Amino acid sequence: MKYDPIKKVIGNVVRENVLLRKLFYKLLGLMFLREWHVKRELRRILGKEKRPVQIYDAGCGFGQYSYFCATHFPSSTIYAVDVKEEQIDDCTRFFQRAGLTNASFAIEDLTQVQHDNRFDLAISVDVMEHIPDDRGVFRNLYRSLRSGGTLLVNTPSDLGGSDAHGPDDESFIGEHARNGYGVDEIKTKLTSVGFRIDSVKFAYGPWGSIAWRLGIKYPMLMLNWNKAFFIILPFYYLITLPFTLLLMYLDFARINKTGTGLIVVATKP
Repeated sequence: MKYDPIKKVIGNVVRENVLLRKLFYKLLGLMFLREWHVKRELRRILGKEKRPVQIYDAGCGFGQYSYFCATHFPSSTIYAVDVKEEQIDDCTRFFQRAGLTNASFAIEDLTQVQHDNRFDLAISVDVMEHIPDDRGVFRNLYRSLRSGGTLLVNTPSDLGGSDAHGPDDESFIGEHARNGYGVDEIKTKLTSVGFRIDSVKFAYGPWGSIAWRLGIKYPMLMLNWNKAFFIILPFYYLITLPFTLLLMYLDFARINKTGTGLIVVATKP
């Protein structure tokens, strides 16, 4: 499965237009269940803060979480980084054109960063599964936080995360260093560098996993087979979207006993 090229095609379409970029963010927020879960945690964490918060978006990608924090918590300051120069240039242009001055962007390799006691919140969404030296990154994120600071991690689990169902099964994304984390594994790695675990939750349980296939996987497979499916997609979603959203809501509203995604919140004591 070639996932990055599809993302790049869509990114190129919305890159130069502020309104299209905002619509793109809304569509991401609607169609990707992980955003439902991550944004709920961000609201919970940032909603109780009474002072301006320094946020580290560690692996910002398209910048949707930086945008969410910048617009919903305007007293916060966001420093967002990614290893891909094109993503950083793209986000910088959009935020400038959108008039959002409380976010800045830079190219950084998370295995090499040297921030010390700088941030109140670090966000790592769908990043750690791409990095072989994950323990080194967790150590760098720990050092980047102030005492009492919070780390929010979203990543695939080892229970079918990345749509892979065994150690030798290739990730659906095709660009992962690992297919997912076990609960004990990620807790051990975080506590080994000093973090205290606050919560570990599953996303993409039984209902969410079906929603992922209907809403994301099958359309991606069709587009990889033939780009002409861009024409058919509106009709596909007209039929499947109501069922997909209902399944996503069921995943979001219930406590999942298992799932292919993990949302971990940890604190630097």
